[in-house]
Amino acid sequence: MSDAPSRAAMKRVMPSQDDPRFAVPRTSVHRVEADGMQMFYREAGDPNAHVVLLLHGFPTSSFMFRELIPRLADDYRVIAPDLPGFGFTEVPPERKYVYSFDQLALTIDAFTRALKLDRYAIYVFDYGAPTGFRLAMAHPERITAIVSQNGNAYEEGLGDAWAPIRKYWSTPTAANRDILRKSILTAGGTRWQYTHGVAEPESVPPESYTLDTALLERPGNKETQLDLFLDYASNVKLYPKFQEYFRKSKPPLLAIWGKNDPFFIPAGAEAYRKDLPNAQVQFLDTGHFAIETHVVEIASAMKDFLAANGSNLPAADSAAQR
Repeated sequence: MSDAPSRAAMKRVMPSQDDPRFAVPRTSVHRVEADGMQMFYREAGDPNAHVVLLLHGFPTSSFMFRELIPRLADDYRVIAPDLPGFGFTEVPPERKYVYSFDQLALTIDAFTRALKLDRYAIYVFDYGAPTGFRLAMAHPERITAIVSQNGNAYEEGLGDAWAPIRKYWSTPTAANRDILRKSILTAGGTRWQYTHGVAEPESVPPESYTLDTALLERPGNKETQLDLFLDYASNVKLYPKFQEYFRKSKPPLLAIWGKNDPFFIPAGAEAYRKDLPNAQVQFLDTGHFAIETHVVEIASAMKDFLAANGSNLPAADSAAQR
């Protein structure tokens, strides 16, 4: 007589996928053609729910949102693309893509059109901030709310870690470019960005910085990143325009910040209140990649903030309120 459990017994033991006790929104991966390339993105949630667009930073991809997406997707349609030059978005050589922040914003604009997104909240982190703020300036009517997680828009938010990049801005020589290649664009440099300012560095999942390091090593990618380092100066020049957009459009804003970030320091979060007096500012005892250590706190703060500002309404209801 077999000791193997019967099918009936297994059904009684194994939870059903429909059991609400074990229900977790499923994140799916997709590709869509936009701006002459195959844009890779992650998505979860009800297609009719209000959209939250997640924009990642350097040197990562939509992978950084792997724990946040399912925590938001029970209330929202959550979409996280990979920027060109990052993750799994494919830019064909014949596209002759110019890696600048102006162009990244145009690409994300094309991506939103490809998915027919006309109303959404944005979560901006690091490079996602100047990309998302350009998008917001171009289409202020589309933006329902902004969550900035270490996404800077003020000179006072730039920390000392920018010193070698600032030197490259002022003197864009091959030697200064090579200094950045050998310091920031290395396995050690990437791991440092994830672990600096974290109370327990070993708590940061190694697959995060390991994946980023592997993708940085793709042929030609380091030159792409160095081009973006140089063009980051264009973002600083646009800070007054970003701030003008805040004052004029008055988007609800939550700045939730890893306070030990060496790149974007707490003063950058506080500065939002100069132009948006009602901005919510919250600090977390962690570093640049706050989402790696404090995803529960970030998700909870986002849900409270978005609900308080009407972004939990179905897309149709949200449009009717405009």
